[in-house]
Amino acid sequence: MVRKILVLASMLACMIALTACNTFEGMGKDVERGGEHVQDAAKNVKKKM
Repeated sequence: MVRKILVLASMLACMIALTACNTFEGMGKDVERGGEHVQDAAKNVKKKM
């Protein structure tokens, strides 16, 4: 009985960890896109100077 609980707990922990990885990957992509927009805005300001 204890072994089954430990196996289930381990599987749940793995599922949560994998979900978190996908979330952080998506967040990284969003941050990267935001940085690209900031770079584009800086280039436009530099051209106007």
